[in-house]
Amino acid sequence: MLAELRLENYAVIDNVVVEFAAGLNLLTGETGAGKSILIDALSLMLGEKASSEIIRTGAERAVVAAVFESEGAALRAIEEILENNGLDSEGSSLILRREIAAGGKGRVFINNQPATVAVLKQMAPHLAVVHAQNESIVNFDAAARQELLDAYAGVELKEVSAGFANWKGIRERIAELEREEADRMRLLDLWNFQCREIEEARLQAGEDERLEVEKRVLANAEKIYGAAMHAFDLLYEGDASTSSSLRAAQKHLEELARYEPKFQEARAALESARISVEDVGATLRDYAGGIHASPERLAELEERLALLDRLKRKYGPTLENVIALGEEVRRKLNEMENKDQVLLELRAKLAAAAEEYRKAARSVSRKRTEAGRKLEKLVEAEINDLAMRASFRIAVEENEAEEHWSLSGINQVIYRIAPNAGETMRPLEQIASGGELSRVMLALKASVEAGANPAGKRKTAAAQRTLVFDEIDTGIGGRAAEAVGRKLKALSKANQVLCVTHLPQIATFADHHYLIEKRETSGRTKTSVRLITGEERTEEVARMLSGAKLTETSRKHAEQMIRANG
Repeated sequence: MLAELRLENYAVIDNVVVEFAAGLNLLTGETGAGKSILIDALSLMLGEKASSEIIRTGAERAVVAAVFESEGAALRAIEEILENNGLDSEGSSLILRREIAAGGKGRVFINNQPATVAVLKQMAPHLAVVHAQNESIVNFDAAARQELLDAYAGVELKEVSAGFANWKGIRERIAELEREEADRMRLLDLWNFQCREIEEARLQAGEDERLEVEKRVLANAEKIYGAAMHAFDLLYEGDASTSSSLRAAQKHLEELARYEPKFQEARAALESARISVEDVGATLRDYAGGIHASPERLAELEERLALLDRLKRKYGPTLENVIALGEEVRRKLNEMENKDQVLLELRAKLAAAAEEYRKAARSVSRKRTEAGRKLEKLVEAEINDLAMRASFRIAVEENEAEEHWSLSGINQVIYRIAPNAGETMRPLEQIASGGELSRVMLALKASVEAGANPAGKRKTAAAQRTLVFDEIDTGIGGRAAEAVGRKLKALSKANQVLCVTHLPQIATFADHHYLIEKRETSGRTKTSVRLITGEERTEEVARMLSGAKLTETSRKHAEQMIRANG
């Protein structure tokens, strides 16, 4: 849920803080007041592209910040994204801030830690969905249509995706083996050279790190030997060594303990300390004894490390990567040498992989088809609740030709609608009326986002998101507008809903009503946003009914509408 949105030097906004709540949040105001500015700013929090043109005239930068509250599956998903990107979690709260500088550069902060726009995009599906006017249809491509149906059906694509990746990988290996002879010979020469170069180096995992340590010791042998022996003298060998001092102190404590038993414990502690000191001294002595300055060995190490560095630059970046490449090239060479036999084996594997993929893809296709029949009935009922008399169908087409296989299966999902009785069914994205588009998308969202899944159970994940509708009332009015208001109200029972509207019929359904005003102060235009209740809300609805000139009739009408729909 979006708890707070803060804008600073954004377009015509100087400084605005808006606190939102659960339920239906409606934003109203006169045309040009800047209602959609808030929606655009929220889109930036979800990773949309920023432009320096939105910076308020005279300011160096614009700042947009938001606080989201999450729980359940959404919270766990967000915490995983934060962890994967090295960012700390702040419990159920998520604090986002984005700065847009005049030079075009910007910065992103998540929970007050530097981050990237890419991370915002990763989290966006778990935070909010923005539906701007006609935008949902513009972006309603084949993938989006299928994803919407899959979300309703609860389709899991892991098996299909894994099957496709396996089949595609085998097919690519076969294609590699079947390259033209000239290409094959060039590859063989390259692979032979790489394999020979790596094998002759006789690489060992972690060898470069071990040799670097040995090199440092040899390069500083004299210093290391001196330090070790000096420490040994201080601890064990010298006349005033720590060991000698501890022995002397131990004898005095033994004398004390004869008269005062409480010093027995102290004497034992000194004994333990002396033994530890002597052990460290012996370790230092043995280590120093093993140090031998060897210019020859040092030169040998430097030569070996130079070879390893060269191989890492060519095939790395790590020695483990070089070793892995050598094994992969060796495998490819073996395949080339036994090409005919390998091809037979690979073709058999390809056929098996293709059958596994078909099996998984057909299973998903059946689920989509079954869910499509149920969803189309729900959506049609929802559309007709919104003062339309439309027919709605979902076609799940199958195409098992290999060129049409994908990570998501073998289907193309098409949504068709006849907005009025007697009209021909047409693809949803080809509908011309803005009002029809708005209502159909609202019906789809009401069915999928907050509706029941095919088993008839409520989707708990739906309550974790904020749904934003920007001017969804375009092109409608009267009874259709009231129906849209009721649908938004119903949708807000399971989701937080934010909606920009021009229609009083919709505004009266608000749980929280925000007024956006634009005023001129000291020669500058400023936009403000505030929560209105009581008489102020009645006045705003009356203004929306009658225009700039309020009448007693419009006030009474507004009161009646608010009472009826509140």
